[in-house]
Amino acid sequence: MPVMTKAPNGDEIVILARKEYDELIAAAAVEDAADIATASRLMARISSGEEKLLTSAEMDELLAAKSPLAFYRKRAGLTQAALAQRADLAQGYVSEIEAGRKSGDIQTMRKIAYVLGVQIDDLVVADAPVCSRAKRKAAQ
Repeated sequence: MPVMTKAPNGDEIVILARKEYDELIAAAAVEDAADIATASRLMARISSGEEKLLTSAEMDELLAAKSPLAFYRKRAGLTQAALAQRADLAQGYVSEIEAGRKSGDIQTMRKIAYVLGVQIDDLVVADAPVCSRAKRKAAQ
């Protein structure tokens, strides 16, 4: 069982049993190995051209864009109409997804990502609010 105390200089310190310490070190080693494997896979994807990096200016543009979809569409040099045509979607639907009024189902987002040459995750905002039909009606 850990013992919490203070060092003479006032720093908080924890005293662990050797077994607990060894378990923490082993868990950290496993986590480090997983991180190294993930980084290695990513570096291979970058080297092969399968994964593309954004420049600092592009990142600023992405953060300033009304949505990731708008950024990646413009980066690909496509209009909403051209993207819609290539993804076999209605232009109005693409516009609504881009503006955040609709989220797009997984099949739709897969089509869009394929046309833009990005991963679906690149198009999704993780903390975007879910707007239900009831909430939209109440807001009108």
